[in-house]
Amino acid sequence: MAYLGMDLNRFILEEERKHPDATGSLSMALTAIETAAKIIAAHVRMAGLADILGQAGKTNIQGEEVQKLDEFSNEVMIKHLSDSGQFFALASEELDEPLCSPKGVNGKYVIAFDPLDGSSNIDVNVNIGTIFSIHRRVKGTEEDFLQEGYKQVAAGYIIYGSSTMFVLTTGNGVNGFTLDPSVGLFLLSHPNMKIPEKGKIYSINEANSKKWIDSELTDYIQTLKDEGYTSRYIGSMVADVHRTLIKGGMFGYPADKKNRSGKLRLLYEAAPMAFIIEQAGGKATDGRTDILQIKPTDIHQRTPVFLGSKKEINQLIEFIK
Repeated sequence: MAYLGMDLNRFILEEERKHPDATGSLSMALTAIETAAKIIAAHVRMAGLADILGQAGKTNIQGEEVQKLDEFSNEVMIKHLSDSGQFFALASEELDEPLCSPKGVNGKYVIAFDPLDGSSNIDVNVNIGTIFSIHRRVKGTEEDFLQEGYKQVAAGYIIYGSSTMFVLTTGNGVNGFTLDPSVGLFLLSHPNMKIPEKGKIYSINEANSKKWIDSELTDYIQTLKDEGYTSRYIGSMVADVHRTLIKGGMFGYPADKKNRSGKLRLLYEAAPMAFIIEQAGGKATDGRTDILQIKPTDIHQRTPVFLGSKKEINQLIEFIK
């Protein structure tokens, strides 16, 4: 049974024991992610002291400027996930195409990840994070990545802030582990996380409101204001979703005239975060469809995202359906 202070590795093994047919493959896969996260966390703490701030002088497949820490984090994730031998293929925000690992030729899973979400905030010391989504290998082709979100085997994020937290779900609730740097272990600090049924905060970039495609969204936000809600928007998805998970309310990144399909990526941002939020008792939608029901058609597919407490998301759906 999980208890406060339990080491993440012990937690993973205890969960594995609940499934007599488990092979240990997922446990090893999650341990590889944990190791990579510790290395990234150590370098994030050195930002400003080591030469890892600023742009790397290139753009990724999204057309976005790559930061030095982006590049470093991506390399760390690829190395440790590939070396684990548990992943047949890896898809990253920083890679044009999925990468097949020679050591993962018999791997049971595929993983999609954003190695450093919110990296544009690195230089100003705002919370950033790593997001990942794991699916079962089915055909051994790129189609394995194009599965609906509800088929995820595991999803999680690591947030690098005043403390480093690893938030994880394997489809059986959500648990949060805080890194104790004195011993180098992620320890259970937030067991069985539940999002409040109703919150008091909405998180959306209102500066873009005149560009929103769904004009009803403006009326929805005004209603929240009339009900006494407070606006909190960081601009780093991991940070905004983490606060929403703990405090409740609504996080939104809608489609607009510039990004008509939305801006956030379905496979390695929207779907894993939706899985976490729904496992914690919340809801996630693109405004009309549950995020976890969307069938991807492209590795880097984008989508509008609204997630949070049931009260706020149900209310939003009524406004823009």
